[in-house]
Amino acid sequence: MGLFLQGLRSAGENRRLVTTSGPQPDYSSLRSNVSELGRILGDTMASAEGDDFLELIERIRGLSKGAREGSGQDQAQLLEQLRALDNDQLVPVARAFAQFLNLANIAEQHHLVSREMDPLLSASRNLSNSLGELRKEGVAIADIEQAISALKIELVLTAHPTEITRRTLIHKHSEIGECLARLELGGLTSREQSQLQLRLRELVAQIWYGDDFRRERPTPVDEAKWGFAVVEESLWRAVPEFLRRLDEALEQHCGLALPLEAAPVSFVSWMGGDRDGNPNVTAEVTREVMLLSRWQAAELYLGDVTQLLEELSMTRCSDDLRQLAGDAHEPYRAILRQLRSLLRDTLASIEAQLRGEPALELETLQCQEQLWQPLLACYHSLMDCGMDIIARRTLLDVLRRVRCFGVHLVRHDIRQDSARHTEALSEITRCLGLGDYADWDEDTRRAFLLRELGNTRPLVPRHWQPSADVREVLDTCAVAAEQSPEALGAYVISMARQASDVLAVHLLLQEAGVQKPIPVAPLFETLDDLSRAREVIGDLLENHWYRGQTGGRLMVMIGYSDSAKDAGVMAASWAQYRAQEELLEVCKHHEVELTLFHGRGGTIGRGGAPAHQALLSQPPGSLKNGLRVTEQGEMIRTKLGWTSLAVKTLALYTVAICQANLRTPPAPRKEWREVMEELSVESCKAYRAVVREEPDFVPYFRHATPEQELAKLPLGSRPARRKAGGGIESLRAIPWIFAWSQNRLMLPAWLGAGAALASACSNGRAALIGEMAASWPFFATRLSMLEMVYAKADVELSAYYDQTLVPEELSFIGERLRQQLQADMATVLEIDGSDQLLANQPWTAESIRLRNIYTDPLNFLQAELLKRNRQQEEPRLERAIMVTIAGIAAGMRNTG
Repeated sequence: MGLFLQGLRSAGENRRLVTTSGPQPDYSSLRSNVSELGRILGDTMASAEGDDFLELIERIRGLSKGAREGSGQDQAQLLEQLRALDNDQLVPVARAFAQFLNLANIAEQHHLVSREMDPLLSASRNLSNSLGELRKEGVAIADIEQAISALKIELVLTAHPTEITRRTLIHKHSEIGECLARLELGGLTSREQSQLQLRLRELVAQIWYGDDFRRERPTPVDEAKWGFAVVEESLWRAVPEFLRRLDEALEQHCGLALPLEAAPVSFVSWMGGDRDGNPNVTAEVTREVMLLSRWQAAELYLGDVTQLLEELSMTRCSDDLRQLAGDAHEPYRAILRQLRSLLRDTLASIEAQLRGEPALELETLQCQEQLWQPLLACYHSLMDCGMDIIARRTLLDVLRRVRCFGVHLVRHDIRQDSARHTEALSEITRCLGLGDYADWDEDTRRAFLLRELGNTRPLVPRHWQPSADVREVLDTCAVAAEQSPEALGAYVISMARQASDVLAVHLLLQEAGVQKPIPVAPLFETLDDLSRAREVIGDLLENHWYRGQTGGRLMVMIGYSDSAKDAGVMAASWAQYRAQEELLEVCKHHEVELTLFHGRGGTIGRGGAPAHQALLSQPPGSLKNGLRVTEQGEMIRTKLGWTSLAVKTLALYTVAICQANLRTPPAPRKEWREVMEELSVESCKAYRAVVREEPDFVPYFRHATPEQELAKLPLGSRPARRKAGGGIESLRAIPWIFAWSQNRLMLPAWLGAGAALASACSNGRAALIGEMAASWPFFATRLSMLEMVYAKADVELSAYYDQTLVPEELSFIGERLRQQLQADMATVLEIDGSDQLLANQPWTAESIRLRNIYTDPLNFLQAELLKRNRQQEEPRLERAIMVTIAGIAAGMRNTG
């Protein structure tokens, strides 16, 4: 692809991370892989579209590079070239740049797990070094053992309403990564190398000649299947591999072994259970997804048991196993055949139910112990008979999976908006002649709910016919009642604002016949909700019935997306921090163990940050009961989509949690808190002055970004808005942030923060802010994330969108925002004492700079396409817009 990769090939000297000691990263293979993939893409395009097309792409790339280097003439020619494209050229030109960025991302992902980076990023080294450091610091072995024993990592896989990439394309990307990994191995013959190169060319050709996007929106069941595929293709192997490495690190530094029954990591799914604002998620959908989850688990265990049947052909066994196996010559295989039969019958029975038929009258897999006990008996027999090396390989991996995945593969959360529960109770109380529940004050609601929770008679009249929406709420509770407790994670209440919102769900679940209490987790999302979280939970824990219901354990979810949309990132992050502190305090007072559930997204505007950095910036004690955090769409792919990446991610979470719990993290000083309070108030005021109080802001937003076009694209099963019409408040946080990342203003991730920092510095707080940046991880992380946002934002591109799309009478808004952005950048650089963004992260800065050469044409082209399509809608234009959206998302490395 010649010149298409010249910029990447010539950038090697700058690709170094600043480190104080230890091995330095080497990016030579990354440069080589990016060059090779780009060359293959160029050859593929030339073959498919002709040499003239490749020359056009090279010309656009060259002009983009010149424009980035400051040539006004190159920029003018670039715009002229893009505007001159006819409708037939739009999609292929956009695809050329989008696919190059996708391939560059694959090369970078592979680089993170390559042998070249192993001395720096190895999961085994990370775990071992961290435990070693803790021991050197004087942490007792018993304390480390306790921390590992209490380790609980729950990753909640969620669907993504702006998920761009099709599952078939994700598979091809994974295959490309696999080829790169195999090419990295030494000792390949020339034929083996040639075959791998041919496979790469085949895969790139499959991508180019295929369709990048689905034609119709995925259903919630489709999304759930996508989530199960991630487990099958990556996590099923990653979990036992991670546990093996953790076991080795414990043995090396503490002389301990990880217990066989240890299950420090597990997975939960919102796919098919998250009905908040998604009318496509029904009770029947949730029931089907739960069946599919059990089916997938049984299918995976069947594969494992079949492999063990091939391997465990030994004849020597313990007396205990002989009692189980009888007179069989090969006792292990006799036991495994019984398991195989059980799993086959389970699959047949579930398949019948999925067809709408009754479950078959067969013994089926219902609980972990049905797998655990016979496999454990085999394990102990092998150990007793001196066959440790056999016991501690494949069989041990299967035992680890049984504990971590159970028989349901993932546990399922249910999420619903509190208003839907209020609506259901309103209909019930009106039917009973008690008045309208919705009109009652909080004390009246609470008294009614507690009275009914203690009542054994049915609440709902037998022949009552509720409305369709209320019937759906009741049916969902009925589905929860049908499930075994191990199948369910939590019932999450969106927009929880008062104690009655929690009690209402307990009552509806009780009425549906739920026998064992399900954790009911209120989600505090807006600034006001976060500020009242302590009061709400305190009121609940004062009640004897509720305290008994919790069993001494409570889960509360902290919302990052909607709080940032409501108040801006600075005010939201401080409100989240304070809410966690206060919740920990009130639960400690009532002797209740609190699990904090973090509803983070991948982007900074939704609470995203490098995982290790984010966890260590949490309030002291917040990780005592483990980590429960959402992993969404593209972040699932980026962090968990490949086995090697998933192992690293799990190791990173483990290290951060252990460090946070075994070290004493710095608590903010009183004067730091005072500064944060000021920053929170000022940043919120500045944010809302634009988003809420500027009367023309919503029209400007809809002109300047592809928000309207995003809503039309078949990206996810969930609508972009919670309700039709409305302004920013009705728009979901993910497409809100996605839209601003497309026009490169990145507004939700910075608006208000810099203005508040500048105000504080000018009011004599500069020295304190410098102390906070140097000594408080929470505040340092905020500044670091602002720098990242500023580095990805682009004032000139945003201005071009405005010139192309925004009516003149609204253009003043964009001009003010860009002026504010530039002032904010200067403020943060002054606090850092630096003259350039990301000065201490040169590789990140260089990566962004190089990507811009390929992302800029997509931005310019997108603005032109939006203009044309808004004048006259046309399918070709809409598809081209979708390609630019995907390409820009790849260049930014995130969407919502």
